[in-house]
This record gives sequence, structure tokens and C-alpha cells, in this order.
Amino acid sequence: MTNPRPLQIREQNLIDLYSHCQLGMTPKNFYAKWDVNHEAIARICSRSVSTVRRWFSKGRNYRHPMSSDLRHLALMDFLLEHFEEIPEELLKILCSLKRHN
Repeated sequence: MTNPRPLQIREQNLIDLYSHCQLGMTPKNFYAKWDVNHEAIARICSRSVSTVRRWFSKGRNYRHPMSSDLRHLALMDFLLEHFEEIPEELLKILCSLKRHN
């Protein structure tokens, strides 16, 4: 196993900025802005389609999305808005990162 990289001031500042960022977009706002269906929103948020349907329900079936869901939608909105500005190499790095569970 390799040694973890030490955090410098700029990395610590970035963590502080990110942790205080109120990044979020509601499913209804995302749905209204982009031509997507519930299945696409479910994939973006790693949720089931039935969970997403409950975000759009009224009455006792309604469920609030979690803050992580709002953040996923805001990040996806950002990527959709700025896709052309993101260098191809950066997209390759971003999309090739493996999840560590």
C-alpha cells in the first residue's frame, strides 16, 4: 500500500470551500430544465425509479430527496451546462476514476 498524499494549504482550502458550498438542485427544477425522464434522474442519483417517482408525488407518498441527491443533480446540471468547456483529458480522468467502497 502506498502512503497517502499530504494535504497542502490549497487542498485544505478546496476541502473547506467544497464542504461549505450549498450546491443543490431539486429534482423538479432539474426535470423542468432538462429533457429527462425519471429513469435518467434515478441513474444520476443512484436511486430506484420508484424513489424518484416519490419525489414528484403529492400527499402521503411524497418523499424528500436527500441532500446528496440534490448535490448529484446540481453537479450533473453543471456538467451539462459546461460540457463543451471541459477538456477531453479531464473528462477521461473524471470518468475513469474507480469507486472505492
